[in-house]
Amino acid sequence: MKSAKSWWLAGVAAAVAALYIAGTQLGLFGQSGKKTADAEKAVPVKVVLAERKNVRSYLDSAATVQALNTVVVHARVDAQINKVLFQEGTKVKRGEILIELDRQPFEVQLRAAQAQKQKDSAQFANTKHDLERYEFLAQRDSGTTQILDTTRALLEQQRATLSGDQAQIDMAQLQLGYTTIRTPIDGRLGARLVDAGNLVHANDTNGLVVVSQIQPIAVVFSLPQVLLPVLRQQQERQALHVMALAEDGKNVLDEGELTLIESQIDAATGTIRCKAIFKNARENLWPGAFTAVRVVLNELPDAVSVPSTAIQTGAQHPFVYVVTSKNVAEPREVTAGPVSDNRTVILAGLAGGERIVVEGQFQLQAGARVEVKDSVTTASSAKPEINTALHAHLD
Repeated sequence: MKSAKSWWLAGVAAAVAALYIAGTQLGLFGQSGKKTADAEKAVPVKVVLAERKNVRSYLDSAATVQALNTVVVHARVDAQINKVLFQEGTKVKRGEILIELDRQPFEVQLRAAQAQKQKDSAQFANTKHDLERYEFLAQRDSGTTQILDTTRALLEQQRATLSGDQAQIDMAQLQLGYTTIRTPIDGRLGARLVDAGNLVHANDTNGLVVVSQIQPIAVVFSLPQVLLPVLRQQQERQALHVMALAEDGKNVLDEGELTLIESQIDAATGTIRCKAIFKNARENLWPGAFTAVRVVLNELPDAVSVPSTAIQTGAQHPFVYVVTSKNVAEPREVTAGPVSDNRTVILAGLAGGERIVVEGQFQLQAGARVEVKDSVTTASSAKPEINTALHAHLD
């Protein structure tokens, strides 16, 4: 007969067996093993390499292209157009003949002025001889002083008349010269506004043709007034370099210099007007066009930079996740510097060529194993947004 102790041990064994069966069915056993498997599961991430190169900090703004100089060519005399010697839309050099007006009326005026001077010159010569005779007689007390003084006065009047005649000749020659209309500046011609055979006047408002100087050319833009101290500080150091960008925000159309920071802020918009001059050798910039400009403030040589999205906010310092050679995520505190093209310069904490997590970093923790889904050998910067924000932290 079994003892009470034996019966008690048998009951305990049966209870343990029942609990094990129930736990197995409910999935209670093996849970710690599952947690271990989850901990070892790699987190999928995308990485780029920290890039080492020269990095520029800059300001971006929308801008309008303007001709450096624009001249509406007018006739300066009233005359008929004889010849139009230019081709619309062509480039011209200063002094090239554009239009010839009828010269005959002005040639007649010139000859008339020259004839009048010849007539007055003859009278002047005769009066001069009379004066010499009266002076001779006066020296011998044979003539009156009154006649001598009158002759001297007459000679001076005729001298003045000759000066007036010469002025008339000069004016006639000037008017004759105005019949040949030349371009006053280098530039490109617009459409012909008046055809040959028409009578033009000096007070016509429309003009004959428009000449626009586009080499060099000006680009006008505005920046928020809060950036005025930044612009002035940088301009005192050196001439500010400006780039004109294509619609994609990446291709550079031309490069120039900032030449004007307006002396007064626009109170209505709270902006400061600026102008940059470009050589425009390839004529990529055209008057009236809208473009984007980038004012380069300074350049950091041989700087390490990473996409700005890779930088995380830490308790004390920003950090990034660096992927080691064993594909383990390692948080690394960094010192962030200027931002350029959605990339942040790392002043300390990283070396060029290290793998940095740019996607999936929010699922990571120190020592986590990662699976690199996408890796590039050169960090590609995103398309820069063209706006009027400051894209730099100044020194």
